Amino acid sequence: MPARLPAHIPVRMPVCMPVRGKTLVAAAVTAAACLGAQTLTATAADEVVSRGVTIPAFYSPPTTLPAADGAVVRSEPLPLALSLPGLHGPLPGTATRLMYKSTDSNGEPVAVTGAYIEPAARWKGSGPRPLVAVAPGTLGQGDQCAASMGLEHPLTLNGRTVTIGYENLAIYRLLAKGTAVVVTDYAGLGATDRLHTYVDRVDEGHAVLDAVRAARSLGGASVTAGSPVGLYGYSQGGGATASAAELQSSYAPDVTLAGTYAGAPPADLTSVTKAIDGSELAGALGWSLNGFLQSDPALKPIAEAHLNAAGKAALADLSTMCIGDALFGYGYAKSTRWTNDGRSLSDIIAATPQLQAFLDKQRIGRLKPSGPVRLATGVSDNLVPHGQSRDLAVDWCRKGADVTYKPVVLPGLGSALLNHATPLLTDQGAAIDWLTDRLSGKPTTPNCGSLPVLP
Repeated sequence: MPARLPAHIPVRMPVCMPVRGKTLVAAAVTAAACLGAQTLTATAADEVVSRGVTIPAFYSPPTTLPAADGAVVRSEPLPLALSLPGLHGPLPGTATRLMYKSTDSNGEPVAVTGAYIEPAARWKGSGPRPLVAVAPGTLGQGDQCAASMGLEHPLTLNGRTVTIGYENLAIYRLLAKGTAVVVTDYAGLGATDRLHTYVDRVDEGHAVLDAVRAARSLGGASVTAGSPVGLYGYSQGGGATASAAELQSSYAPDVTLAGTYAGAPPADLTSVTKAIDGSELAGALGWSLNGFLQSDPALKPIAEAHLNAAGKAALADLSTMCIGDALFGYGYAKSTRWTNDGRSLSDIIAATPQLQAFLDKQRIGRLKPSGPVRLATGVSDNLVPHGQSRDLAVDWCRKGADVTYKPVVLPGLGSALLNHATPLLTDQGAAIDWLTDRLSGKPTTPNCGSLPVLP
C-alpha cells in the first residue's frame, strides 16, 4: 500500500487545486496531468526531494505568513562552501539562510527564501556599511537550483541534476569590497509551496525589495535602515533589479536606492521568447510558460489547446530542472515540436490577444526607475537581444532617469549562450566598481545624450 502524503509536505500544483488527503501515488498522477506541474517526492517531515536532491525542511513555508512585507519568517546559519579562517571571523563572511514574506503579482502573500552574508572585510567607503541585494541570473525552476543552496553547494552533479552557483563570484567580489550582501531566491525557487514564476516582473521586483527589508531587520546584521542600498543583477537578475528600481517608489518607499546595476535585462519578453527558441537555452521557454501559468491560471486553456503531448511533457520535465539540466536535455529545442499545429510559441503569442496582453504587462520600461541605474548589454547578445535592452535605456532616459548605458563591445562568438554570458564576466568588475561608487555617495555621469549614436 503506498505511503500517504503528509498534509504538511507540499506538492507543487501551479495550475491545479491543492492536493489534500491523497496518497503519494495519486498526488503524482494528478500533478503529471497538470501543465507544468512539478512533482516533489515526500521524505522526512517537511523535506522533499527534487531530482535526487533533498530540499531541507527550512524551505517548507508555514501555513501562515507575517503581515509585513520583508518580515523574516525564519533564519538559520548557512555554511558557505568557500570559507577561510580570518582574524575577525570567517572569510569572506558569515552567512544566514533566510525566509521572508513578500507579495506576488496577484497581491497574495508568498514566502521567499534567500541568504544574507555579513562580510569580514571593512567598508572603506564613506558612510555606514552598505547593503547590496543580488538578484540571480537564470538558475532553473527546480527548488534545488536556488541561489541560497548554491552558496553551500556551488556544484551539484548527481546524474539527475546539474546545479551551478555561478552568481557566487559576484557575491564574493561584493563582500571583498566590504558591502553586506542579501541574495533572493525569488518566489517559488527554493520555497517548496509553489512553482517559480520565472521572469515575472512584479514577483521578482518585490522579492528583491523585500530581501532588503529582511536583511535590515535581521538580528546581528551590521546594516540598518540608514545603510545605502544597491541592487545587482544580470540576465534574469537584470530584469529583476530593473523591475525593482521601477517599483520601489510605490511598493517600497522605505528602501532608498543608491544605485542599480541591470545587466542584459529581458525587458521585452516577446522579443526574448523569439530569440531563445532553438537556442542552447531553449528550455527557458518552458520555465517562462510554467511561470506564466502559475501567475495567471486563466491562461491554462490556451496552453492546453496549443501544446501537444511532447510540449506538455517538456513543461513538466523542465519544472524540476536547473540550468545545467536544461542545457543538456533541451538545448537547441524548437517550440514547433511542442505544438499541435507546428507553429512556434512566438507565432501563437502573436495570434493570441490574451497572451499578448499578459506579456505586455510584463514589459519593463514603462515606469521611471528610482535612483541612478547602470544598464549594460553586449552588442553581440542575441539570446537576450541587445536591441531590446538598449530600448529600455532609451525608455528610461525619456522619462528623465539617471541612466549610465554601457554597450559591451565584443565580437560575435558563434554561440547565443556565449554571446550572452561573456559580457557578464568581462563587465562585472566595472559594474561592481560603479555600484560601490554610488554606495559611497559619488556623483554619476549619465550618458543619455549619447544614446542616439550608440549601436
